[in-house]
Amino acid sequence: MSEEKLTPRNVDFSEWYNQIVMRAEMADYAPVRGCMIVRPYGWALWENIQQALDRRFKDTGHVNAAFPLLIPMSFLEKEKEHVQGFSPELAVVTIGGGEKLEEPLVIRPTSETIIGYMYSKWIKSYRDLPVLINQWGNVVRWELRTRLFLRTLEFYWQEGHTAHATEQEAREETQRMLDVYADFAINEGAVPVIKGVKSQAEKFAGANLSASIEAMMQDTRALQAGTSHFLAQNFAKAFNIQYLDVNNSLQYAWTTSWGLSTRFIGAIIMTHGDDQGLILPPRLAPFQVVIIPIFKTESEAASVKEAVQRVQAALKAAGIRVKVDDRSEVTPGFKFNDWEMRGVPLRVEIGPKDIEKGTVAVARRDKPGKEGKSFLPQAGLPVAVADLLVDIQKSMLERATAFRDSHIFDPKDYAELTEVVQHGWAYSYWCESPECEKKVKEDTKATTRCMPLGGDEGPGKCIVCGQDAQHKVYFAKAY
Repeated sequence: MSEEKLTPRNVDFSEWYNQIVMRAEMADYAPVRGCMIVRPYGWALWENIQQALDRRFKDTGHVNAAFPLLIPMSFLEKEKEHVQGFSPELAVVTIGGGEKLEEPLVIRPTSETIIGYMYSKWIKSYRDLPVLINQWGNVVRWELRTRLFLRTLEFYWQEGHTAHATEQEAREETQRMLDVYADFAINEGAVPVIKGVKSQAEKFAGANLSASIEAMMQDTRALQAGTSHFLAQNFAKAFNIQYLDVNNSLQYAWTTSWGLSTRFIGAIIMTHGDDQGLILPPRLAPFQVVIIPIFKTESEAASVKEAVQRVQAALKAAGIRVKVDDRSEVTPGFKFNDWEMRGVPLRVEIGPKDIEKGTVAVARRDKPGKEGKSFLPQAGLPVAVADLLVDIQKSMLERATAFRDSHIFDPKDYAELTEVVQHGWAYSYWCESPECEKKVKEDTKATTRCMPLGGDEGPGKCIVCGQDAQHKVYFAKAY
């Protein structure tokens, strides 16, 4: 890792982000343009994200399965809006085994079609419903402008696909999974998100309704961090997903889909990072604690190493993810900077003086400098460390929430809105006309992010045209 300082966020936020991803060894560029290699440290973070989500999915009755990467082109063409939405992003296979294929195959951009086809075979009766399946995998979307984690040709994600007997059940599922995502983002990622409904222009191709969790990054841009779609009967009719109800009448099922991807790693980086590097939330960090042994002589080394092993064993026994940095070829100062770059929540230093006093020195990553440093007794250290990690998680969420709330504005008129969205979000009434939405985008490059659920203040006047409006919406520039 280079000891060269990061480009400060306030100088070039995009360059700061790219440098962090590379120097913290989260990911690297692949030889194919727009693709990424997720390095072990980045993958360890993704594994913790997977586990936190998977636990929630299973608690709500979902099961995992796997579906093929290759989808017949004809499947995508069955749902008109779906194929129109994804056509520009498709990667298509036309040759297999050295011969031209009878039908081109699409590398999945999403799996509604192949799963809809299978559901039509599996679902025959109301007794077969609901079907609640999730898939962990990768997808390919041929993006023109890419950035590691945020937007790549190939990315990793989970996609849930469910089928229900009634519209109400499917709508409840859409809301339930949006709530699951918000709970995960806030309580595991310390990323404060706003739940809301997307506009018709911003919704998923083929959905009846799309809902999302929206997060504010430190450059005040919005990041769509997870989505949940009510597909109504669009895909059920396209793929003939029918069942016999209790009255022995043939009915179309109601379906949903929902997904969250490695893009959330980008959300963590841009929500919490500082000019020294990553700051990872303790609940998701690959290592929650790094121990740095400090000694100058061989006689000091033996006692320090013994104390380090003892502290490491005690922390591991308490369920804390801990790493000992025993590299001999670099200085303690280099190690401090290295682990600050990697965002480990808590650093523990153990030297000869600490052994004499029966203490350890600790440094919180969320509070750089003297403010985050203290000494803790070795006796009872696991409990004290666990308490500190809880406090770090809490303070990270509070800080991110305060930042977001201080950059959301309620402009008094359209002129003020055009100014506000250059350095924050505007929360304004909108008449829901595509023309007003398009005007804001053309004038400012800001888009509608979502109409927050439960956020209605009653009727008002559209910030753009002055006509009657029923709901407020967030306008922001976005990734």
